[in-house]
Amino acid sequence: MADHAIIEDLLSLPVEERVGIAELLLESLNPPEDSAHREAWAKEIASRYAAWERGECGSSDALEAATRLRKAHST
Repeated sequence: MADHAIIEDLLSLPVEERVGIAELLLESLNPPEDSAHREAWAKEIASRYAAWERGECGSSDALEAATRLRKAHST
């Protein structure tokens, strides 16, 4: 297990830096197999986020979305 002091230092970083570190850690667990595919998803995510920031689309929490999906696809 990692040194608790290191973890505390990491948790004290600004959110943007923690996000970058989290992305690096996740990438190390799931190395990209297809960089073109990964790049396309990155563009799609940026596009959707920009639309959300402009108020062109709404959002809902994960539990709300899961409930709607279950209702829509239950038989």
